[in-house]
Amino acid sequence: MTRQHKACYGTMFHDTLHFEANKDVKGKVFSFELDSMGLARSDRLVKADISEWDDCLECPEFDHCYKFCMAKLTLGAAISTG
Repeated sequence: MTRQHKACYGTMFHDTLHFEANKDVKGKVFSFELDSMGLARSDRLVKADISEWDDCLECPEFDHCYKFCMAKLTLGAAISTG
């Protein structure tokens, strides 16, 4: 049986493996920007949209959606450092 999930399911974070430097990369709740000047990385910025976080907290799928998001984030981190 395949469950139907909300369109935002699993999107709290943006895919951390695919992004462009000097551009805001946004997930449903969390976003980041890695600023680069040539070969050097000059700044890192992480933001959270509290209204979207509150929306997620109200969702009946929050617990397993959050776990799914964290699993994706962990796998992405393992791949990028491997």
